[in-house]
Amino acid sequence: MRIGVIGLGLIGGSIFKNLLEGKKHDIVGISRSVNEFNVSKDYNNLKGCDIVFVCTPMNVTLDVLDKLNNILDKNTIVTDVCSLKEFVSKKSYNYKFIPSHPMAGTEHQGWEYAFPDLFEGATWAVTPKDDTNMNDFELLKSVIEELGAKTILTTPQEHDKAVALISHAPMLISQALCKNIEDNELAQQLAASGFRDTTRLAMSNVEMANDMIVMNKENIKDVVNLLDKNIKNLFNSDYKKEAEKIKNFRENLYKN
Repeated sequence: MRIGVIGLGLIGGSIFKNLLEGKKHDIVGISRSVNEFNVSKDYNNLKGCDIVFVCTPMNVTLDVLDKLNNILDKNTIVTDVCSLKEFVSKKSYNYKFIPSHPMAGTEHQGWEYAFPDLFEGATWAVTPKDDTNMNDFELLKSVIEELGAKTILTTPQEHDKAVALISHAPMLISQALCKNIEDNELAQQLAASGFRDTTRLAMSNVEMANDMIVMNKENIKDVVNLLDKNIKNLFNSDYKKEAEKIKNFRENLYKN
């Protein structure tokens, strides 16, 4: 297949490097900053692609999807990798658009930090539209599996609620924990691996973090309220018993 990747940061760069390393497909990259391999700034190079991955920041993704309307064939499958799905699912395009989101990443950003195995063992959410042909979904799924990931089908609304629980709110909380010790010099001196690991998400790409908070604010508010409720319940419960339950839940969460 001929596969295009727009935006070669951590996610797009990792897709590009993985598929290039596999040598099974003709890979085309579109980037403003990467000047190697088969990469250019010209979107017209995407003509004839079977699949195109749009890996740009969320705040410009809709513009890119619109731009592709005048370039791509009606049979081209296009997917994005935005961490929110409802906002990209509302429009229709001349090509076959199937929204998706890989649950993978690091605290780093950019082409230099992209690596082929980023998606190995990861889950990749796909939110097909009402008019999505299942043969097209299966073709996209086959490439996602080549990247090493496992697809999970869901709806845009349920996806955005779930990522608020496991990604967006935890990032906000991680940042808040850092602010907690801004004025406590002793806490800063004592902070070690536990605090470092707990606040890793505070190192997130700032542009991406801003998009998450602004565009998924209502779902994040619901998570923060739920967190407040659960913290109060833990304080007022048989803490040792509840902590043991949580420990067991956490151990089982990643067994599969």
